Amino acid sequence: MKKKDIKILLVDDEPDILEIVGYNLSAEGYNVLTAENGVQAVKKAKKEKPQLIILDVMMPEMDGIEACEQIRKIPELNETIITFLTARGEDYSQVAGFDAGADDYITKPIKPKVLVSKVKALLRRLKEEESSDSILKIGALVIDRDEYKITLKGEEIILPRKEFELLSLLASKPGKVFKREEILDNVWGNEVVVGGRTIDVHIRKLREKIGDESFKTVKGVGYKFVD
Repeated sequence: MKKKDIKILLVDDEPDILEIVGYNLSAEGYNVLTAENGVQAVKKAKKEKPQLIILDVMMPEMDGIEACEQIRKIPELNETIITFLTARGEDYSQVAGFDAGADDYITKPIKPKVLVSKVKALLRRLKEEESSDSILKIGALVIDRDEYKITLKGEEIILPRKEFELLSLLASKPGKVFKREEILDNVWGNEVVVGGRTIDVHIRKLREKIGDESFKTVKGVGYKFVD
């Protein structure tokens, strides 16, 4: 997808933020849309169907958390990436954002160039899938879902089934934070009753085999795979 075809909805009640951030994203070639509050954001998101939404948290009429929850209820926006841009850096605010359905969290103030880099990283998730859905390639890591085979830097790595499924899930969307409940549902389902500690143990084993730097813990929320 070309940059000009990528719609980014920027939502903030501060005109300066809309102007500065909007200018820098537009200069990169993206199609930038703006909204000044949560109510406008939901309406514009439903109409324009943007690929990425950057939401402020503290806004009049409807805050970012509620707006995110409303947007996540719109079926055609299921694949839209949502990230919060806010000065509130407390853990509880971040957890609330992820619980509402956000994919990421950016704390301001942030330098325009850094923000643009962050946006580029988020939009990598929009890249077209490999010709074969069974093969997932991320850098030097290759995951063959059909054969349950992992190759890292040309060397095959043998993983137990649950470790493989956990890695496959996290790596399917690099940068996305998978909540513990989501991981349990996707990897373990209704097979057995397991606790959060089980996930931690499997992540620790994957860190040892794939590399510690490939996995990031989001305290109180879950894990994400770092590309």
